[in-house]
Amino acid sequence: MRCPSRSRSALLLIDGGIAAVVLVVSLLVLLTSDLGPPTAGGTAVAVGLAALQASCLLWIRYRPGYALAVAALAGVGLEAFCPALGWLGLVAAPLSYVARLRPPRFSLVALGLLAAPTPWKLVTGGWRDLLLAVFALGFSWSVGELGRARAQRRCEWERHVRATERERISRELHDVVAHHVAVIAVQAVAAEDVFDQQPEQARAALGSINLAARSALTELRAMLHALTADDGSDPDGPQPRLAQLDALADAVRAVGLPVTLRREGDCEALPGGVQLSAYRIVQESLTNALRHGHATHADVDVRFGDGVLRLEVVNDGSAAARRPGTSGGRGIVGMRERARLLGGTLDAGPLPAGGFRVRADLPVGANR
Repeated sequence: MRCPSRSRSALLLIDGGIAAVVLVVSLLVLLTSDLGPPTAGGTAVAVGLAALQASCLLWIRYRPGYALAVAALAGVGLEAFCPALGWLGLVAAPLSYVARLRPPRFSLVALGLLAAPTPWKLVTGGWRDLLLAVFALGFSWSVGELGRARAQRRCEWERHVRATERERISRELHDVVAHHVAVIAVQAVAAEDVFDQQPEQARAALGSINLAARSALTELRAMLHALTADDGSDPDGPQPRLAQLDALADAVRAVGLPVTLRREGDCEALPGGVQLSAYRIVQESLTNALRHGHATHADVDVRFGDGVLRLEVVNDGSAAARRPGTSGGRGIVGMRERARLLGGTLDAGPLPAGGFRVRADLPVGANR
């Protein structure tokens, strides 16, 4: 299951926090239980085993099978030194990770191997200890499996949103590329007609052909990244450009959301595909602010410089978290996909002082 996820540093921070909690719980039981190790040496060994078991959570994402095996072996020692820790120490935490990271055909085998020796509890404890051991293993596996299923549903939803957005982008860019090709055809005929009598005019027409061809190639690079699909619907009318942001801002103001629009740099000469995607990103950001953020004001900054078009849309709304399946969440995924297909980036999230910000950097030119 390949799907965008948290960064490695964020995952390490989460895993480290859970590992610390597991270690603290183990140490509290070891050092306070009457059934703990009777000697200082035994306590030191038990503490080392508890640390080893907890540390498995730091690398279990990369080697879940080996990490769970190490955690189980460490748990055997902990069970011997401190029976109060329960079945194999706190091996339930690594088992939950394995169920979260691997499909049931793998995690159920791990669950079975860990549960198979639990009848030994009838010898060392009783029915109560046996039931607790089985319940702990079953509960931890269930938590991990529920997390895996939820993550899988989210991945499938995001794939669907990205595919839908790519289809929409490819249809929109079709009109842009078709315009450039039409210009090439017209200028080529004009150059042929005046090639002998008016060479300067023919040279100017060839220059227009060169410019249109380069622009068409730029748009085609973006189209090659998009999935084309014919759903029987074609967009009507010309595709919007950055020059129409004023009309967009006026339309949003008319329905009750004041908008401040600022521009820097010459944006009119940018490729049509870049302008189209930039317009859609601003449009979606303002729509989300109006429908989902309950904003009372929005600021739109459009800046072009150093070969990068930078967009920033900030509103003072509630910045409520967008959940999978809501139109707000779908819009953010779609905007991020537009930026990615152009070789750029997009970040969206709440601001510390309140409000919500969408920021996109779209590269323009050969560096794409």
